[in-house]
Amino acid sequence: MSTVQSSTAFSVSAPTGGHGLTLSESAARRLAALGEAEGRPVLLRVAVDGGGCSGFQYRFELIEAGDADDIRIETDGQAAVVDTVSLPFLKGSEIAFVDDLAGAQFVVRNPNAASSCGCGVSFSI
Repeated sequence: MSTVQSSTAFSVSAPTGGHGLTLSESAARRLAALGEAEGRPVLLRVAVDGGGCSGFQYRFELIEAGDADDIRIETDGQAAVVDTVSLPFLKGSEIAFVDDLAGAQFVVRNPNAASSCGCGVSFSI
């Protein structure tokens, strides 16, 4: 089951603040494998930056610890964090890991994106 946490834990099925962020099982499995390879737990930081061919772009980063004001999303003991500035752009999104012919990568399935580039890294609202 996915849970979303800030200073108080709450479940994705009834998210406080209504952001409904989820971390897919595929992303949790990949984070577990990366942590095992690193020999320590890792978190995935997901952020939205200005730029890219569509106006905004996703940034993914493996980190050891989040910031105090980050939103923490957990599935199966693995976690991703999102900063409060990026949160409105990611409302209702699923963070997943895909491994297909185009490559293996973390992706954001964002219902707010009006359009995105071919590689899926940048988007517009």
